[in-house]
Amino acid sequence: MQAEDRFPFKQRFLNRRSFLKMSGLLGLGVASAAIISPWAETVRFNGKMQKVSRTRLGIGTFVSMTLIHDSKDRAEEAIAAANREIDRLVALMNRFDPATPLAGLNREGFLKDAPQELIEVVQSALHYHALCNGCFDCTVAPVIDLFQKKMGGENAVFPEESEIRALLTLVGSEKIDLKGRSISFRESGMAVTLDGIAKGYIVDKAAETIDRHGISNFLINAGGEIRTRGEAGRKPWTVAVQDPDKRNQYPQVIKVRDATIATSGNYEVFFDREKMFHHIVDPKNGHSPGFATSVSVMGRTTMESDALATAVFVMPPADGVGLVNSLPGCESLVISNDGSMLKSRGWPGEAA
Repeated sequence: MQAEDRFPFKQRFLNRRSFLKMSGLLGLGVASAAIISPWAETVRFNGKMQKVSRTRLGIGTFVSMTLIHDSKDRAEEAIAAANREIDRLVALMNRFDPATPLAGLNREGFLKDAPQELIEVVQSALHYHALCNGCFDCTVAPVIDLFQKKMGGENAVFPEESEIRALLTLVGSEKIDLKGRSISFRESGMAVTLDGIAKGYIVDKAAETIDRHGISNFLINAGGEIRTRGEAGRKPWTVAVQDPDKRNQYPQVIKVRDATIATSGNYEVFFDREKMFHHIVDPKNGHSPGFATSVSVMGRTTMESDALATAVFVMPPADGVGLVNSLPGCESLVISNDGSMLKSRGWPGEAA
């Protein structure tokens, strides 16, 4: 498939109740949402415990963290450290910032002495490209950029099919060479976007940072990439999967403790008013896939969940769920474009 490109300059807004849900303050982590503004709250929870919630802009979306600990100061220190880690990693992988190593790779076609974190994400992108038979492909950036250029302004026009076909010659993760700490492209004009995998990686690293601060109960939600640990006050965290067509309805909820969940949908960033052409691109034809409106995946890491959700979105639902069923520690929910739901064998969700 493709890689998701969330365009960090395009912010989306919801009402305060949705904001609170995403922040975990109502016990929910909403699997596909956005927020009204940076927000913070600390409340007494179960006697001695403190629920500390903070939300800020990062990774091209709003990042919400809810920590439960007996020390408000310790929780705030952990959040601050996690945010520093997020900023550090974004400074390596944001392709829209010309100063980042990823932007340099796209500009020059090669990168020597690449940061270890960037190498890890590119290696993983190549792994999921092979695993998903090309349905995950981080080299679709030129096609995404064409859609943004043609359809992102007031005088939007759909790209000519010849333009799309010409750029598809640059698509193919097998054209990336990764040797030691060097990354290079085999063809001039190639570019990569890591937005379908790097956000999950960054959430994992933020969670590791919180772990190191001794916090055992927390939820991180980065615009639909969710990682939970421990409990939400003697009970599981509740993650609600949003109905793509009804923004205030959640047809499935999942009760989890140590878990990762990622959701890809066709309703967050789109290029046309009819919402037919969105930010997920099939690398085989350069068009937006139309099989599903939403795909949620639970994996062993948030990065795995992120990449698989993007890949499965490109596949026919039965094929995508079949792939997930073959992978250890993974589950999925696909909401098809006709509204029907297809679940993997062990999907733990239940009706809201």
